[in-house]
Amino acid sequence: MNNPNNTTAQSTILNNIHKVEGFDPTVYAIDYTDLSTGETRKRLPVMAQLAWFRLVYPEGKIAITVAPGHDCFVATARVYPSYKDPIDCYLAEATASRGYDPMKPSVSPREWAQTAAVGIALRNAGFGLQFGAAGDEYSPNAPNELNVVIDPVPVPEGQSMGMAGEQSMPVPIPPEPPKEPTPEERYQMAANMQWPTKKHAGRTLGEVLQMNPTAITWLANKYSGSPEVSAAAKFMCEYAMNHAGT
Repeated sequence: MNNPNNTTAQSTILNNIHKVEGFDPTVYAIDYTDLSTGETRKRLPVMAQLAWFRLVYPEGKIAITVAPGHDCFVATARVYPSYKDPIDCYLAEATASRGYDPMKPSVSPREWAQTAAVGIALRNAGFGLQFGAAGDEYSPNAPNELNVVIDPVPVPEGQSMGMAGEQSMPVPIPPEPPKEPTPEERYQMAANMQWPTKKHAGRTLGEVLQMNPTAITWLANKYSGSPEVSAAAKFMCEYAMNHAGT
């Protein structure tokens, strides 16, 4: 026969795990029915577990990976007291698998597995030991419980990831096409080019234009030593004509 005093003492001990002054997790506990036994139990929603965890470990992190299985998704969650902790120095770990449930068509099995793994890992770390199977079952709208950023852990090469809180494969972003320079910018680039002949060696096309405008006309129409320089000189002439009197 169970001793009520022992039960009370054990409950008191459990209730002191991760005790935070001013925070009572039992306030957030809700009833749910165990699908296998029909028994009504208390559980702590995952968001309440996360809030409790953050109160105890302000610098803590929860790392999670999700991989596709046979007709299901398998999620693994690790709880770390500090974001600085090495990968293998975690406080608790849990794995959960979930498949598509026709009774819950709006529930993503991937997010279902993720939420369950996080809830069980937090329970294993002491955030919900007072309640039965915390985080193991939840209502259809539970995927929204994890509307938080969860740090990813390194994923083995070739593993497929991609939902919130998971390691995702980088998506290549096509480079932007080069920006077309404005006429003013093109003119400035042309004017900065070096004069190609000895007569005005060391000067730019812009400097020669100020000294001898006809020389630029000759460079645009007669000079054949550099098509690039000739094209620049021709553009400068056209630009000057278009902006004459402005």
